[in-house]
Amino acid sequence: MNLPIHRLPASWARSGHELEGRVVLVTGAYGGLGSAVVRAAARAGATVVMTGKRKRQLEQLYDALLAEGLPEPVIHPLDMESATPRDYEALAEGLQRDLGRLDGIVHTAASFAGLTPMAMHKPDAWLRALHVNVSAPFALTQACLPLLTTASDSAAVFVLDNPELLQRAHWGAYGVSKAALERFVAILHEEHDTGALRVHALLPAPMRTTLRRTAYFGENTLLHPLPDATADAVVYLLSAEAAAARGGVLDLRVA
Repeated sequence: MNLPIHRLPASWARSGHELEGRVVLVTGAYGGLGSAVVRAAARAGATVVMTGKRKRQLEQLYDALLAEGLPEPVIHPLDMESATPRDYEALAEGLQRDLGRLDGIVHTAASFAGLTPMAMHKPDAWLRALHVNVSAPFALTQACLPLLTTASDSAAVFVLDNPELLQRAHWGAYGVSKAALERFVAILHEEHDTGALRVHALLPAPMRTTLRRTAYFGENTLLHPLPDATADAVVYLLSAEAAAARGGVLDLRVA
């Protein structure tokens, strides 16, 4: 891990208004972490734009948020595997036209096909992981930069994974892609180390998600917490209070 490491301030507590009036885009919105981030951002007052490739699951999440009395989200189906640069441009143009702003983007979408030795790694799965985990976040962030950089305060949040584990055998394209994503965060921060846009990485502690079950199939994942605490940390990063953590990784693992 080459990024500066930050911890969630012990004094920080949710107020319910951290993201009032802000527009936040979440990729992989109906996944374990993605849906928790959507709910946490909405509870903090944000208008959340939810993306994912399955429209029906986005609609179910939309209905759930309304049933909870949370601010009405926006659905924008988007398949990170097959989307083109024009699709990302169209999303940014739609945000400008319909909402007039973008104050944050959270990349929770991920491709992970399981632990695989390099000799058995299917080339298609390798290319898919690198595209969804690195190239697509680059293309989407690039398309949204004009909106993010004209906001008074904005944040781009990228989710990493345990680097000590990912450099070991069998992590394949997923491990390579997360290392590349860390370098992308560092470079993007260097290009935006001052100004409105803050660039952040997030390193979650173990949590109860489908990806965790896929990687650790012999583990009782019920022993790990739901992604709610991680989602609350994302709200912190999206808020102006995280200015001191820009350009680094917020490490949620036990110190």
